[in-house]
Amino acid sequence: GEVHALVGENGAGKSTLVKIIMGVHQPDSGKIVLEGKEVKIHDPNHARSLGISAIHQELAVFPDLTVLENLFIGWQPGKFGFVNWKRMREMAETKMKEVGINLPLDEEVGNLSTAQQELVQILRALLQNSKIIIMDEPTASLTADETKVLFSTVRRLKNHGVSVIYISHRLEEVFEIADNVTILRDGVKVLDKAVKDITPSELIENMIGRKLETYYPPKKAKPGEVMLEVKGISFDGILKNISFKAHKGEILGISGLLGSGRSTLAKIIFGILKPDDGSIYLEGKEVKINDPMKASMLGIAYIPEDRHRQGLILPETVRFNISLPNLPVIPRKVLVDIAKEKELSQEMVRRLDIRTPSVEFLTMNLSGGNQQKVVLAKWILRNSKILIMDEPTHGIDVGAKNAIYHLMVNLAEQGRTIIFISSELPELLGMCDRILVMRKGEIVGVFNRGEFSEDRILALAAGFAEKEAVGGAGG
Repeated sequence: GEVHALVGENGAGKSTLVKIIMGVHQPDSGKIVLEGKEVKIHDPNHARSLGISAIHQELAVFPDLTVLENLFIGWQPGKFGFVNWKRMREMAETKMKEVGINLPLDEEVGNLSTAQQELVQILRALLQNSKIIIMDEPTASLTADETKVLFSTVRRLKNHGVSVIYISHRLEEVFEIADNVTILRDGVKVLDKAVKDITPSELIENMIGRKLETYYPPKKAKPGEVMLEVKGISFDGILKNISFKAHKGEILGISGLLGSGRSTLAKIIFGILKPDDGSIYLEGKEVKINDPMKASMLGIAYIPEDRHRQGLILPETVRFNISLPNLPVIPRKVLVDIAKEKELSQEMVRRLDIRTPSVEFLTMNLSGGNQQKVVLAKWILRNSKILIMDEPTHGIDVGAKNAIYHLMVNLAEQGRTIIFISSELPELLGMCDRILVMRKGEIVGVFNRGEFSEDRILALAAGFAEKEAVGGAGG
């Protein structure tokens, strides 16, 4: 009946430890003790037979099968080759009632939300009599409301005597849900403590192995003249009369729940989508942005939320990814000047402290934080004046987040304009000069630094407070 958080930077050894517990890897030394008895776990099936299950970030469900079929796949009760569907339904309904999970057993899993699909995996583990459930980044793809549902389920599991090993990069979740925390760094356990006895700064410092002066670095320069102005942008019922200004050297945050229209707005500014109405001005001049190439030529960069599918070509090298949007600035006659391409890429690797053996290393083999730095590098090399960052710290560890924050402040200090979209309100509060709040395709509030209110922003985003008079969302 304990929720035990396991945290550490990428490469700290969390995944390897989980694979050892699940029998995927065999340890060179040491032992695993289960209920007072030493056990040798040979493979994942053996782990499950001992009552240990793992729920990974990539959900292991069959979308075309029903919930009931997913719950019992591979171990259906029955005799003589016949499946006992009645027994399966009874077992599922009894277990759901016992732990307070409610799922439509006859619905195809592909029609469920991500949160419900995670509950399917939890219920499957419980039906297999799991006493220990390992959850690896369970909230990575969940909304705030879905996260609350998951946490309620985890607390009920705890009350029923189930132990949960909880792995997350979101440290606020550790303090909300965990009883104890173990910190790994470079494959070594550096701290094992009750959550109530540790502070957030102590947790972070033990993870990264150094004193953290400021998690959110201070920004000295004040925003200058208006760089970008959006007037009356509407799109397909998703965006409704959006107007705002972003200034030179400003970090402008955009907050809002999933579906509020934040990413759609970013795609319109970058020319991926065309608005039905409205106009965009750069440095006081109206511009028509018909496609991403035009946006790039105008000095606008877009760092998408899904860096794997939209921001990077993963099977290619670091050099290739950094230089791809910069081919016009790399000298060439007929073919690209590979030597110059390599030189510029190496310069960006040094400037951004990208941890890679060389620029010829495949991008797919980098950590999440270093992949994100590669996305940033290609646009910084292009000297983009406006950087639209959509969830730039999603899925990366605390040390990499801190590096991204410092990079953002450095860019703003150089006069770049940063539009920072994030679902993590603490980082918006810590990083931004102003925050726009969106709900259902509208800007419903604008906050300047010094008057930020977490409660007010959350209330506006969720619709619990009336829309404020925001005018043109200038500043």
